[in-house]
Amino acid sequence: MLPNRCLMCHQQILSNQTGICTVCLNASIYHVPVCLGCGKEMLLLAEYCGRCQQSCHLKVIAACRYHDGLGHWVGQIKYQAQFAVIEVMVDTLICRLHFLVKQGFIKMPQAIIAVPLHPKRLRKRGFNQAWLIAKTLSKKLQLPLLDDVIIRQANTLSQAGLSGTLRRKNLLNAFALIADISQQRVAIVDDVVTTGTTVSEISKLLSKQYIDAQVWCLARAEAPGLN
Repeated sequence: MLPNRCLMCHQQILSNQTGICTVCLNASIYHVPVCLGCGKEMLLLAEYCGRCQQSCHLKVIAACRYHDGLGHWVGQIKYQAQFAVIEVMVDTLICRLHFLVKQGFIKMPQAIIAVPLHPKRLRKRGFNQAWLIAKTLSKKLQLPLLDDVIIRQANTLSQAGLSGTLRRKNLLNAFALIADISQQRVAIVDDVVTTGTTVSEISKLLSKQYIDAQVWCLARAEAPGLN
């Protein structure tokens, strides 16, 4: 068998961990407080930055910042079917979740929902990376994964490279809630969150059933522009 090597530094990993070694992982995850609304780094530990405190924002919990090294490998899950990083990134996300729960900033949800793909895109790609991440989280946290409660009814353009305005227009009425959900707190899972347009659209559907939603993702990317 080939040695277990880190995808980032190519050094051999001697533990059972796969994909990313501990050194590279620790060098790339968050080391300062970040706003749960916009992802901005903050000097003090708090839920939101001053700007996000002025309005109600969907809480987004990420394992790392997209542009700090690990983001490339999170992207490779979708574009190159590089699944080796999923488990170690999920473990990192879980550590961050437990920390935020301890601080009183979030409550653990009662169920998990993966951001769905349109059937045509799912057939073309062969997998839904958000579902793979959500399935791993579900297993490790012993939380039910709610399949087939939300569908993507519009085969929209890729969000990559679009401004905030175009992202919102692109995803208008893209999702539909097709089943009742008995849980009152859920986590929406995606691989990467940028402007948050996708998860916000899903959150709006859930709010119609008075369901509180938070967002879990492996990486938080800087928005290309919210206008």
